Amino acid sequence: MSTTSTRSPLRAPAPTRERPQRRRGWRSDEGFVRLLGALAFVFVLVLPFINASPYVISIMTSALIYVMLALGLNVVVGYAGLLDLGYIAFFAVGAYTSGILTTHFGWPMLFAVPGVIVACIVAGIIIGGPTLRLRSDYLAIVTLGFGEIIRLTANNLEITGGPSGIHGIPSWSFFGWDFADGVTVGGIFFNGKIVFYYFVALIVGAVGVVVVSRLARGKMGRAWKAVRDDEDAAEAMGINTYVTKITAYIIGAVWAGLAGQLMGTHLTAISPNSFQFLYSALILMAVVLGGMGSTPGVIIGALFVSLAPEFLREFSEWRFLLFGVLLVVTMIFRPSGIWPATAVLPWSKDKHVDDDDTDNDQDPRVVSREGFEKDAGAEGAADLLSGREGKGR
Repeated sequence: MSTTSTRSPLRAPAPTRERPQRRRGWRSDEGFVRLLGALAFVFVLVLPFINASPYVISIMTSALIYVMLALGLNVVVGYAGLLDLGYIAFFAVGAYTSGILTTHFGWPMLFAVPGVIVACIVAGIIIGGPTLRLRSDYLAIVTLGFGEIIRLTANNLEITGGPSGIHGIPSWSFFGWDFADGVTVGGIFFNGKIVFYYFVALIVGAVGVVVVSRLARGKMGRAWKAVRDDEDAAEAMGINTYVTKITAYIIGAVWAGLAGQLMGTHLTAISPNSFQFLYSALILMAVVLGGMGSTPGVIIGALFVSLAPEFLREFSEWRFLLFGVLLVVTMIFRPSGIWPATAVLPWSKDKHVDDDDTDNDQDPRVVSREGFEKDAGAEGAADLLSGREGKGR
């Protein structure tokens, strides 16, 4: 005769107090960041109406390209935790690939985009395949060496123009219309430089910021952060750490390659001197200065690194000294970055508990740490005293 017994399912204990409600709207962390990003994007769109001088448009276009570079490096360094000192190599791969395809083979710039993506993926696999099994300082040294190899190779090949580089890189064109021709909208004429500025702003804002933010909040982004925090623990939890790291490396390479294509179009000429180690250090500086793993922080850091020397240009030979002093002061007072990934706004309570909820006197089941230690100490002393009395008897 068999008997069957029913067991009640296990249930988690009820919380001792209610959780505080998350704030909504612009006063929350996410809402404020979105509002600030929308205002910044509106300012970028309105800037040509405020000052459309060639100098302002040129430096702002370069700054936006630096933002795209920093967003790509943030995937590698900020999310995946891979210290890459040769990131400018992928910037060079994208610039030279688009330059060769458009000047030597006569391809339109739009058709060169797939070629740039494929070239950057291949370069990322070749460079990252054998090196991503290394960690920390060893990985940094190897990536630094690969960055110099790419630059020296471009300096000695005939197809890349050697030390002179590639000149006469054409602008973008769509269905017979070229950016250099400009466009008239509402009776207002926008020249080729302004049109390209808007094009770069659209790519950086709609593609760069949105896509990188989505990747960071997705499954792949969580895997990157797990590998960054503790690679051994992530592997023990079933994450393929090697595939995760090389995926981040390839995505960062593609981002840098597309930025290199935009920079080649912006300058209409490239040379090996444009891809020295100094530029890798500047982009890494932008990521660290803004806050590793923080999209708004990286944007602020990239704008600071690219625009601060221009704002200090009136100081002539002292501007780079002042730029260095500003960097040192910023890192002293903001060691985690200007806007770190763990930043909480002063008025936001999304990550805090209200004072009324933390009042332990309202619920006797809630015991503070100090009270627990006092109780434990008293019980331990009583046990020790009773034990001594027992021995004395």
